[in-house]
Amino acid sequence: MKTIGIIGGITWLSTIDYYRLINQQINEKLGGVTSAKVIVWSAEFGEIKRLTVADDWDGLAAIISGAAQKLEQAGADCILIGANTMHKIADAVQAAVNIPLIHIAEVTADAVAEQHLKKVALLGTKYTMQLDFYKQKLAEKGIETIIPEDAADIKFVNNAIYEEMGKGLFLPQTKAGFIRIINALVAQGAQGIILGCTEIPILIKQEDSPVPVFDTTAIHVNAAVALVLGK
Repeated sequence: MKTIGIIGGITWLSTIDYYRLINQQINEKLGGVTSAKVIVWSAEFGEIKRLTVADDWDGLAAIISGAAQKLEQAGADCILIGANTMHKIADAVQAAVNIPLIHIAEVTADAVAEQHLKKVALLGTKYTMQLDFYKQKLAEKGIETIIPEDAADIKFVNNAIYEEMGKGLFLPQTKAGFIRIINALVAQGAQGIILGCTEIPILIKQEDSPVPVFDTTAIHVNAAVALVLGK
């Protein structure tokens, strides 16, 4: 079995889910008391948030690339950045190491394409929703991406991620707001909803949406497990 390297702490709450899901899947596939070989490097999220708000992508690339190099030196065979937004700098991180970085948007686009959907909604930080790095990976598969039309809804989702979920707060009223936004996106023609922040799947489940939801944490984990098991 190969070793998975996780760049976590973005936030630590979703990193817990990465670790749990990876080990559950490995055990389900290999049986017995088998567990995964995992190395975790955990970021200080306050610093990550500060640099993101400042649009200091070079500073973020330096931190995340350095983390990837440490994981490679420690014996990781592949890298997962446990956050959607940080894939804005994925190319720089991949260039810093000789092992594969599994791109969350690429494997999510594959999952959407497998369901033959042509138009999906993307929910995440304002950076994930409004910048092109995520939409581009979907467009390469012929998939159209929409985001909330109302600027207030974009702000609501972004603030929920940074000011609530990042602190471990998953509030009923916030869930209701997400469901309202999801229903509006479905009314605009979304055939699926990408939960494009690794904390959102903690709050929103399939039963909360009338169309398929794409849990990017789970999709990312699936790809990593397949790689380390040679499938």
